[in-house]
Amino acid sequence: MNLPDLLRQNEGKTLEFKRDLSSPEKVLRTLVAFANTSGGRVVIGVEDATKHVRGLADPLAEEERLASLIADLIFPRLVPSIDIVAGRDTQVLVIEVFPSSSRPHHLRKLGPEEGTFVRLGSTNRRADLALRQELTRMAANETFDESPLPELDSEAIDFRVASELFPSRATLKSPDLQTLRLLAKHGRRLVPTVGGLLLAGRDPGARFPDAWIQCGRFRGEDKTHMDDTVECRGTLTHALEAAYQFIERHAPNRILIPGLKNQQAPGIPLRAARELLVNAVVHADYAQSGAPIRVALFSDRLEIENPGVLLAGLTLDDIRQGVSRLRNRIIGRVFKEIGYIEQWGSGIQRATAACAAAGLPPPILEEHGFRFRATLGLTPDRTATLDLVDTKIRDLLQAATADTGLSTAQLATAVGLTTRTLRSRLARLIDEGLVTVIGKNARDPHRKYHWNISA
Repeated sequence: MNLPDLLRQNEGKTLEFKRDLSSPEKVLRTLVAFANTSGGRVVIGVEDATKHVRGLADPLAEEERLASLIADLIFPRLVPSIDIVAGRDTQVLVIEVFPSSSRPHHLRKLGPEEGTFVRLGSTNRRADLALRQELTRMAANETFDESPLPELDSEAIDFRVASELFPSRATLKSPDLQTLRLLAKHGRRLVPTVGGLLLAGRDPGARFPDAWIQCGRFRGEDKTHMDDTVECRGTLTHALEAAYQFIERHAPNRILIPGLKNQQAPGIPLRAARELLVNAVVHADYAQSGAPIRVALFSDRLEIENPGVLLAGLTLDDIRQGVSRLRNRIIGRVFKEIGYIEQWGSGIQRATAACAAAGLPPPILEEHGFRFRATLGLTPDRTATLDLVDTKIRDLLQAATADTGLSTAQLATAVGLTTRTLRSRLARLIDEGLVTVIGKNARDPHRKYHWNISA
């Protein structure tokens, strides 16, 4: 474990810095949150704002004290790794916690209701009842949509709707619905599962009033002026298709000029929108109440938001790389069989590829409160059109310090162009807002070019 490597990172879902152990409960909350979520490291002896390494006067004593606090004040028992790591002139403690199979953990003195925390971004949040129940299910390798609904009977499943889900199959019978886990045995009775009711129920909204999709089209970049709104209700597939049609209907057009004739194409990469919409429906936490899945289309972006944070053990980087865990196994399996999902864990990557093909930036993925949001920016990614020479210019300017920049001659030599040719390149990049030139005038010998950090 290398302290300089840790200091190069920022605090986030799996890392936190603490100056000392003067407030041990804050450290314990973070350890509980890491254990309940995706694991992480707490570094004690480093100021969180400046990353200044203060070190610890007696790291061995602090290590023993912390181990006792963890053993006495966290339940179920948590056994993290505690290491003394040397800095340049001092030592710090690094506590590493892995996602726990015994979750949910909580602080003893606060009890399960007040003392169970999860990690969202760089903060610890108190888990509500629904989230504590989900943590328990995950530890038991169970999903909410597999839960039986004993208060209902098999008639709550609409066989016609179930048959429409699987047109390639012959007539569905009760054993088929059990195989698909739309029905499950409860004692001597067959009852619908949560997933079965949401996918093929006669009235899923009666039992799950928040299992729908709210769509809104807004005139500008905020929610001040709404032009259109639709409530997409019914079974999940019906709601999903209605929400996609809403996006398709309101997708602004842009002009493509591949040859002599102009052509129109959707301003939103619809493949990316569909992938993210399917992802939201499959991974929504239907045990939560209070808000549906939301689709908000603004002039500059499309936001798709679902209830439910990332499952324990997953980070935003994981899902960008195609690592996936199903929150709803029944819904996921059915969506895979009917073709809504092509390959497990590929939805975010497919959406990213569709954005790149459209010259747009990759989706922004965030956790907000106890919800997950994916945002498709509709402003073209100017760097997506760079050719190899432009890319080399960008890399050279980004490698230069902000104070010095690079001159025309330095860039021309590095990329193998004449200064005249390079100037025309730079003029275009300046017009596009990618490069800034600093100098008194065009003949200033100290004139330097800088890559815009925000570009």
